[in-house]
Amino acid sequence: MSAWSIARSELILGGQKSGKSRRAELLAQHWIAQSPGNRAMLLATGQAWDEEMRARIARHQEDRARRAPGLVTVEEPCRLAEALRQHDDAGTLLVVDCLTLWLTNRMMPAQGSGDSPAALTDAIAGLIRAIEGAASPIVLVGNEIGLGVIPLGSEVRAFVDALGRLNQAVAASCRRVTLMVAGLPLTLKDES
Repeated sequence: MSAWSIARSELILGGQKSGKSRRAELLAQHWIAQSPGNRAMLLATGQAWDEEMRARIARHQEDRARRAPGLVTVEEPCRLAEALRQHDDAGTLLVVDCLTLWLTNRMMPAQGSGDSPAALTDAIAGLIRAIEGAASPIVLVGNEIGLGVIPLGSEVRAFVDALGRLNQAVAASCRRVTLMVAGLPLTLKDES
């Protein structure tokens, strides 16, 4: 397997600033370079609710424009399964960045109340069906946050638990799972 081979579906996990987004963008760039008909689209889940997040998103956009100039961005903070189905095309690599923010938007939105447990279960099941049924190659980025200390608050513990379950479900449905550590990819699963 080449370091830049494209799997039908790949989950890239890692901690903050581990190189997850950079790897996904480079995979998109390699996909675009493989054929004149290939395209790549980023489904961005982040929302700018405060000044720090606005600056973070702007920095990601600048980095992405430099590293993967052909990567088109569509913002989709909550309806991820629907967006995957809408943009599904065998010639278009879809990058989701990131599952952690999508889950945050579903469970703890800045305005209003989050999904009920049943609605969240349905949303995750719909996401898995969209991944498994896609003609597009898909690269999903997510955080691995369960390696640290147990959080003190019940809401944070519930989020960490939900993210762990989401990561397990997506990993089970993807053909490749990569863990990023210090900018280095470690392949955990490869069925491509």
